[in-house]
Amino acid sequence: MIVFDLECSQGHVFEGWFDSLESFEQQNVKNLVCCPYCDDANIRRLMSPVAIKRSHPDIRKPLDPIDYQRLAREVVNYIQDNFEDVGSKFAGEALKIHYGVSEKRNIRGSATSEEEKSLKEEGIEFFKVPVPKIDDDADKKN
Repeated sequence: MIVFDLECSQGHVFEGWFDSLESFEQQNVKNLVCCPYCDDANIRRLMSPVAIKRSHPDIRKPLDPIDYQRLAREVVNYIQDNFEDVGSKFAGEALKIHYGVSEKRNIRGSATSEEEKSLKEEGIEFFKVPVPKIDDDADKKN
């Protein structure tokens, strides 16, 4: 079983348990996944926090060190692959999505501190991700 953090088009966040990613996607396409709060079937997966679990609690084997550079590359690649780049128009597009003028979707871009303040005042949730410069040569080695 796998657990996904899900969100409906009304902004309700909830968990869904599925046999696999494919199982979730098949059910979601058929509108079989619905929000438990409002019964909305327009559902999307949210990026979930990462956790590492030992196979058995009695095993005291030290965990391998985390390769933070690889993890950062994976996060950046995920964002680049799954979020539309709207560049400096981020605040404007976030407002359009919030008020239903534009379709709800994952977006990424940049905003000034004044635009960020404005988004917060409007009740629009967003998070800032520092995007490191990815060394292409390092990617080829890994």
